[in-house]
Amino acid sequence: MQQFRTEIMSNVTINLPESVFSARRLSPEEFVRDMRLAAAIYWYQKQEISMEKAASVAGLNRRDFLAVLAREQVDVFAVDFDDLQSELNRG
Repeated sequence: MQQFRTEIMSNVTINLPESVFSARRLSPEEFVRDMRLAAAIYWYQKQEISMEKAASVAGLNRRDFLAVLAREQVDVFAVDFDDLQSELNRG
């Protein structure tokens, strides 16, 4: 039997000048989607959140988030060279 985890969603209100939407030629809804995706990519690149959490922030599944990362030429695999050196030294 498969269990599904439901996540509670919160609403956040951000006040922005109307000129932001026209400057980017986006509707408010498109702007919000773009902002969520940008935040998800940024936090994922900084290794602050996992890929699964980043996909959730972006409102995507992991496969679609991976496709966006590829389109945006974002490295999917982050290597901590200190951790890698420690692993190599143990071997």
